[in-house]
Amino acid sequence: MTGPEPSIINVAIVGGNQCCRDVLERTTLDFNEKGVNARFKAVVDVDPESPGIKMARESGLITLSHYHDLYKPEYEIHLIIIITPDEAIFEDILKTRPPHIRIMSYQIFQLFWHTIRSEERKLRGQNIEMKTILDGIQDFILVITPEMEIVEANDAFLSKMGYCREEVIGKKCYEVYNHLDHPCNRPEEPCPLNEVIRNKRRVKQLRSRSNPKGVMRYFEADIYPVWEKDGKISKFIHISRDITKRKLEEERITRRLEQMVEERTRQLKETHEQLLHQDKMASLGKLAASVVHEINNPIAGILNLLMLIRRINEEGPITEKERDQFKHYINLMETETRRISRIVSNLLSFSRQSKMEFREVDVNHLVETTLFINANLLKIKRVKVQKDLATDIPKLVGSEDQLEQVFMNLVSNAAEAIDGAGGGTLSIESRFEEAEGRITVTFSDTGIGIPQENIPRLFEPFFTTKKKGKGVGLGLSVAYGIVKEHGGCIQIDSEVGKGTRFTIQLPLKTANPEKVTEYGKHQNSDC
Repeated sequence: MTGPEPSIINVAIVGGNQCCRDVLERTTLDFNEKGVNARFKAVVDVDPESPGIKMARESGLITLSHYHDLYKPEYEIHLIIIITPDEAIFEDILKTRPPHIRIMSYQIFQLFWHTIRSEERKLRGQNIEMKTILDGIQDFILVITPEMEIVEANDAFLSKMGYCREEVIGKKCYEVYNHLDHPCNRPEEPCPLNEVIRNKRRVKQLRSRSNPKGVMRYFEADIYPVWEKDGKISKFIHISRDITKRKLEEERITRRLEQMVEERTRQLKETHEQLLHQDKMASLGKLAASVVHEINNPIAGILNLLMLIRRINEEGPITEKERDQFKHYINLMETETRRISRIVSNLLSFSRQSKMEFREVDVNHLVETTLFINANLLKIKRVKVQKDLATDIPKLVGSEDQLEQVFMNLVSNAAEAIDGAGGGTLSIESRFEEAEGRITVTFSDTGIGIPQENIPRLFEPFFTTKKKGKGVGLGLSVAYGIVKEHGGCIQIDSEVGKGTRFTIQLPLKTANPEKVTEYGKHQNSDC
């Protein structure tokens, strides 16, 4: 429930001098203004052209020539302020006024008026000082009302943004800043005033704006709320600084850094290519030495056997025993010749960088073919084969010849590992993992196993755990490259004395059949 509205005090001034005009000019005439419950209603002076009377007429106030007329009930005067020093007027009004009308004497008025003027001069001086300070600040300073109207702007804002004062004061902030006829509502640049209201605290933003000439500028803005006693915001202090030069410099530095990174990347690429070339040359030298050594031994053995056969043949008729020896020598020469063939084949595969021919491949058929070709080897090495090949395996896209080479290498390695253990079992398993869209083939042997420290190096060119003369370490390197070209991977699990398991995972379709991988440049990666 609201109380009764306060009554209005009607005030009359006796004396129309310049002081009266000053009072009317410096005092609100709108009693409806918040907090004002009094109003000037009449001015009295015998001179109709006195400054106070003229100001009263311009303001729509009652003008009278004799103060006794103020006593009339229709004027409803409650207070008479005497601003003329004539004591007779004061004495007369004091004697003749109705009881409900109060009087402020000239002396009391002068006391209050001098006090008000003194405070006004102080405030004016402070305002001048404050304006000087604000205009001396190079940051842009605006005072904005909750209705988004600009009521003050410092010189830095006006001069640097290219505005005159009339183009800013009284305008909406979005009209001045963004040349819009509606408040800012872009998601990438929310209105900072609304952000202050929502967060109830100071807001800092980076914003872009265009000046009257359409030139884009960048600003760092701080908006501070000024609170009233009732918790409402009375004004916003908008402080911003032009960071266009810094922004452009940062962009220039960024472009320069990007150019430097590109240049450095190009240099690193060239250096990398040079290192690869040097590595290839070193590998070629190492390969040549290894191949010469590996091929020279079987050739020397074959040559010695041929010379032995010729000498025996020249000595006379061949006996049955010598015929059996010849068969044994021929078998040895065949073994050494096949050894030379394997070395050359691996060497060609290692150096070949041509594209593989991809087509549909039946993995289970490749496993069966590999076992058939190596049947004699597996028998000699005392290897028992166990197969667990899934029947629901679809065909994958790949190189049949290259994948067969991978399986041949793994079967051959498993046979030698089992032979070193005095016999054992080779288990081959194939599975189709439909969810992953890949085929998994596992080769598990019960051979001698591989030490853990050697596993990370198994796919390096020329690294081998075989005895001298048994290989040059290219088989697994070649196999790894082939599997990688098919978009697959190889995982190795091994334990010395218990055996080794190679797991190959191949996608039904390769990730990039056109890509050619340089064999032997990869390290083992988990599937």
